[in-house]
Amino acid sequence: MIDLGIAKMAMIGAVALIVIGPEKLPKVARMAGSLFGRAQRYINQVKEEVSREIELDALRKMQADVEASASEFSAAMQTKLAEAEQNVNSIWHEDQHATRAVPDASSLARKAKEFRRKKLVRTSALPAWYKQQHGSKTHLLSGSARVAKYRPRVKAAPSFY
Repeated sequence: MIDLGIAKMAMIGAVALIVIGPEKLPKVARMAGSLFGRAQRYINQVKEEVSREIELDALRKMQADVEASASEFSAAMQTKLAEAEQNVNSIWHEDQHATRAVPDASSLARKAKEFRRKKLVRTSALPAWYKQQHGSKTHLLSGSARVAKYRPRVKAAPSFY
């Protein structure tokens, strides 16, 4: 920019005072200041707009890179998925052709009986002998019955006849 020192500013002020005159100098100075401020604001707006455009270009480039990598990843995953599906299908068809065992009625009945027995064992209560052996409660006492059962006994006073 223009290199303006104090001496140059004083020289410009003196020339402006002589040329414009003391009556109009304040108005001209205000107008010059407002024009200078507008110019600075305009320049700052242009700089901000240019920097925003640069950032937008960088973001667009980054978006294109991300989309390209996502499409590559998607294509790779689709090929891997297709290969896995083909392998599973080939194994499935080999197993179906190799063994076609149909379960008979006796094996189904045996499995159902085992299932019912296991379910009964899971859902039934524990036997009384197991509870007694391992210290579990066999029956419940009410609060008053528990107090009566565990109340310390008072020795009776000897009676004299």
